[in-house]
Amino acid sequence: DSVLTFNTKQILEQDYDYKGNRDIMYGDEEFENFELYLEWKIPKGGNSGIYYHIKEGYGGFADMAPEYQLLDDENYAEIHDYELKDWQLTAADYAMHVPDTTQKVLYPPGKWNSSRIIFTSNNVEHWLNDKKVLSFIPWTEQWYEKRNSGKWDNFPDYGKYKKGYIGLQDHGSNLWFRNIKIKKL
Repeated sequence: DSVLTFNTKQILEQDYDYKGNRDIMYGDEEFENFELYLEWKIPKGGNSGIYYHIKEGYGGFADMAPEYQLLDDENYAEIHDYELKDWQLTAADYAMHVPDTTQKVLYPPGKWNSSRIIFTSNNVEHWLNDKKVLSFIPWTEQWYEKRNSGKWDNFPDYGKYKKGYIGLQDHGSNLWFRNIKIKKL
């Protein structure tokens, strides 16, 4: 059925609990057009992300791969004494596209959320808890204008790859993922 489900080597039905320090985990297969579904939770003040179209050989994945942001929107700024921009919040296409707050439902830290990324060369969708919160068309003139006028201005390789790995980020806080499913489109 073209669905690949990632299971850890831990006991079946046990959640994967990754405690590391700013690392990324990704599978050994590259994807072009895909649908990714997963469930996740983070602690109070937590930060993580889902990267796609990762290519090896870069100093950091964040400088070249798009990211579906995962964050404790409510508490992160206060805990880390950091002012957040709307493009840094959960379900954002980090530093590029902002989620629709009228559609966004984010459960509190410690509770399970679900995310879905549907990526094709004609349209990209970010879903959060069964609600579509953003949509954009990659590699259009508007997309390049946005990329070249913001955070990625000095990163010419950001978002340029049309095929690559999918990775789960550890950004220094505990995080949990389960029910990870990916389908090629």
